[in-house]
Amino acid sequence: MHKLIAGVDEVGRGPLVGDVVTAAVILDPANPIVGLTDSKKLSEKKRIALAAEIKAKALYWHIGRATPEEIDTLNILHATMLAMKRAVEGLAVTPDFVRVDGNRLPDWPYAAEAVVKGDSLYAEISAASIIAKVERDNDMLALDELHPEYGFAGHKGYPTKAHFEALATHGVIDGYRKSFKPVKALLQEIQ
Repeated sequence: MHKLIAGVDEVGRGPLVGDVVTAAVILDPANPIVGLTDSKKLSEKKRIALAAEIKAKALYWHIGRATPEEIDTLNILHATMLAMKRAVEGLAVTPDFVRVDGNRLPDWPYAAEAVVKGDSLYAEISAASIIAKVERDNDMLALDELHPEYGFAGHKGYPTKAHFEALATHGVIDGYRKSFKPVKALLQEIQ
């Protein structure tokens, strides 16, 4: 029996709006997936196709999240660690080992290692990177349908010139991270 190795990655630490989204994935060594790499190196179309394949072929996978309110309360780093814990705890099995993209590990009971640029080095982390990215992008597409004037489908919540202009014109809506400097500054201007 092979070891159950989970890969974990996050998407959405930098945006001004929405959840930070993480994923935990345990791949099936007998059912490999071709083309896994860091989600940022893939086209949107390829990411979407791979996300579906990962969900179909992986032994186990789970999405973890931390809300904007949790981000504002805990800070983005601690909220990301919480979302990672939720992703691994949500798996239907307890992994034997966990590989996390980055240089920090959540405070948890699992045997684990943090791997800088792990999403380019380990297939299980790449898979987690891809499904987390597609999940968060889908969140932004849904938000764009509710509030098209902000352009979320384009900038995905990241602090771009177009996003700052929309924020200045239309104001802060639910889902913004109120502790993030540009949002906090805008809220203070309004008061």
